[in-house]
Formats: sequence, structure tokens, C-alpha cells
Amino acid sequence: MREDVLGKIIEHEIRMFTRDSPANRMKAGGGPYFDRPLVGFADASDPLFQDYKRIIGEFHATPAELFEAEFGRQSFSGGTVISWILPIAAATRKRNRKEKVVPAEPWSHTRWFGEMFNEELRRRVVAFLAGLGFRTLAPVLTRGWQRFADTPVGHASTWSERHAAYVAGLGTFSLNDGLITERGIAQRCGSVVTELVLDPSERPYRGIHDYCLHFSEGTCGACIKRCPAGAISETGHDKAGCFAHMRQTVMPRVNERYGVQVPGCGLCQTKVPCEERIPRPGRRPIGRTRPGKSQQGKG
Repeated sequence: MREDVLGKIIEHEIRMFTRDSPANRMKAGGGPYFDRPLVGFADASDPLFQDYKRIIGEFHATPAELFEAEFGRQSFSGGTVISWILPIAAATRKRNRKEKVVPAEPWSHTRWFGEMFNEELRRRVVAFLAGLGFRTLAPVLTRGWQRFADTPVGHASTWSERHAAYVAGLGTFSLNDGLITERGIAQRCGSVVTELVLDPSERPYRGIHDYCLHFSEGTCGACIKRCPAGAISETGHDKAGCFAHMRQTVMPRVNERYGVQVPGCGLCQTKVPCEERIPRPGRRPIGRTRPGKSQQGKG
């Protein structure tokens, strides 16, 4: 079967599972956690994966290292990283725009139960490709996956879903370290590594920050104002400050209110120009109304 046909079949499988799975539904009969996914393919031998050892840390695994750890040394001769973006549903984003300290309930549930769906999706893609005869793994579900609290780049892990998505042509990074995609920054990422060789997706950008107005235009900075911890500034994202707010404020409150332990608030991913799209210069943040007559000319 041709590579382009197999790629379309895999993309269809990911989208149909997202559309039909009961795990992608809010509790008590609500809507979906995630809308229609974006899917991209990266050559597992792309030099960027080796570059991440310098950019992120030596601990960050390459696709070949992941494969060898899972299936045995010298077992990987090439393949594909399949990456996807799960855009957070519009109703959930709308609720989170109103919050100023901790996330709204549907956002918290998306971060908790929605990520459980994302794990099911990873397993589904692994099983689907294994059924076609191709060894496949989901990096964050492997035995060797680890988080590290203290690295030169702050909190990090042995595999970054966002960085895999960047290689697969799905988006570029923002001032707050999120990934801005065609469907915006309010999303979750997932990926698998397979020995199946597919044509890599085009990367329609040159730099790691091309979609962020702060870096590309010297404007915006909306995420700075949205951060309740003051952990975002013009110099970037303070991971330690962000993590402290999450541990000390977000997790206790959302656990008490919503019964989940959410690692993050997502406020900087909503009510910003890149919330649901690649922003254009001069675009107002999502959810901000036009100034009324009494406001025009002030400030």
C-alpha cells in the first residue's frame, strides 16, 4: 500500500476515534473534550530529534533510543513519528476566559479526564499499527518515560509531545512555551513512534517562534497579563514560578471543587489572540469585546 494512502488511513483512524469515543465526552452527558484533531508526520531520523538533546537535555530520547529501549538494541532502522493536536472544545475555552486565578471546571476536567482519553488514543494508534504489522510505541506510556524537576530548562521529560509536534509541522512555540497551531494554543498533544515509513509533513515555518506575535512582530504579550502567577514576562516563561502556582494554588482548589488534580491552569491559553488560531497582527484576544463609546479614546 502506498505511503500517502496509509497516512490518510491513519489520520482518518485518529479523527474517527476522537469523534466517536465515549472517553472524549464530558461527564453527565456533556459535549466533547476535544474537537477534530490535526495530524502530522515526522521522519524519525529528522536531525531535530538529535538537536533536542542539546536544546532540552541529554536525557531527551530520540525515536531510535525509545525503540531500542522498548524492543531491543539495534532494532530501529527508521520510521515515523505520528503526532496529533487535540483542540480543546469552544465551550470549555469560553468558560476558562472568565477565570483569573484557577481554571474553570470544564477546563480542569479536560486536563484530567481529557488526558485519559489522549492516553486511550495513543493505545489505539499503537494497536492499530501493530495490527498492520508495524512495531509502534507511545513514548509517554513506555516504561522508561520520566519527568525531571530540575534541569537547565526547568521541568522537562524524556519525550516532549510539543517538540515532536513542531518537527511534524503542526505548530511553533509561544512566549508562554505553549505550541501555537492552526487550531490555536488551547490544545493537547500526543504522539507515537512507528517503524512504518511515511512521507513527512511539510513544516510551513522557518523558526521556532514564527506564529507568536511577541517574537514575530514585537507586539501582543496577552499571555503575560493572563498569568495569575506572574510567571510570564517579555523574557519568557518562568517554569518554577508556574509550577509553584500549580502546586500551591491550582491543585488544592480544583481538587476541592472538582475532584481532580490538575497540573496547570491554562489561563494563558485562553483570552489571547492565539487561543484558537494562528494570530494575525492587530487581532484582539479571543473573548474581548470592542470598546464602547464610553471607552473609546481613554487610556
